Amino acid sequence: MERAILGLDIGGTGIKGGVLIKGHLEDIRSIPTPADQDKEHILETIALFIESYLDYDISGIGIGIPGLVDVNEGIVLGLANIPAFQHVELRKFITERFSKPVFINNDANCFALGVYKFGVGKQFKNLVGITLGTGVGGGIVINGHLYSGVTSAAGEWCSAPYLDENYEYYCSGKFFHNLYHQRPKTLAKKAAAGDPIALKAFEEYGYHLGELIKTILFALAPEAIVLGGSIRKSYPFFKDALYKNLTTFPYPTVLDKLQILLSELDETGIHGAVALVEVEPETVNS
Repeated sequence: MERAILGLDIGGTGIKGGVLIKGHLEDIRSIPTPADQDKEHILETIALFIESYLDYDISGIGIGIPGLVDVNEGIVLGLANIPAFQHVELRKFITERFSKPVFINNDANCFALGVYKFGVGKQFKNLVGITLGTGVGGGIVINGHLYSGVTSAAGEWCSAPYLDENYEYYCSGKFFHNLYHQRPKTLAKKAAAGDPIALKAFEEYGYHLGELIKTILFALAPEAIVLGGSIRKSYPFFKDALYKNLTTFPYPTVLDKLQILLSELDETGIHGAVALVEVEPETVNS
C-alpha cells in the first residue's frame, strides 16, 4: 500500500479532501459542512470523512480552516460561518481517534504554502499568497518557511482599515456586490463582451488591489505575490489598473524584482493542507 498524506480543506459550506501520493494529489472528494449543527456533530462528520480515506496508508493529516488557529496546540479558535466551532481542540480529537500526526493552519496560510510547494511559487523563497474570493486572505512564506504569526493571524490584511471600510470590502467579491450589486462572475462575462460599466468596475477593483499590494510591499518586499481565488480568473480585466497603481510605489527597485502570478492549482487548499504535514515542524510561528 502506498504511503499517503491526507489533506482536508474545511470551509463554511463544504469539506474537501485528497491524498498526496508520490507528489501527486489524488482521490478528491467533498461533503457538505453541517455548519448549523453543534460542535460534536461537526467533529463526527470530519472523523467519518477521514475514515473514508483509511484504505490508504495515511502517514499524516493536514487541515486548512477559514479562521484563526493556535498552530502549536492544534486548537481552532474560531471558524468562519460555523458558529459552534469555537475553541475546538481539533488536533487532540483527530489524533486520539486515528493515532496520526495532525497539523492545522489557517486556509490562506495553506494557500501560500501550497503554491510554494506545488505551484508557481516553487521558484521563490519569499512570497505572499493572496486569495481573492468572497473575502480576502493572505499567507506569507519567508526564506522557504511558512510564517503563521500568533494564532495564525499573520497576513490578515483583510481587516486592516482602508478608505471608509477595510481592504476586504474593496478587494474581495464584496466590492462588486456592494458597489455594483452584481456577482464578480456576472460582471466578468459582461466585461468580456465590452460592457463599459463592467470594465469600469474591474478598473476600480484593480486600483484598490494595487493599494493592498503596496501595503504588502512596504512590510515584506517579497519576490512574488501569487493570486488565488475565483476573482483571479478575471485578472485580464483588472491587470492594467493594478500595474498602473503600482507605478506610484516609491521604491522602484522593489517593483523591478516583484512578480505577480496567478495560481494554476485547482485544489490549492488541499495542496496547502498536505504541505503542512511535510514542513510544519520547521514552520516559523512567531
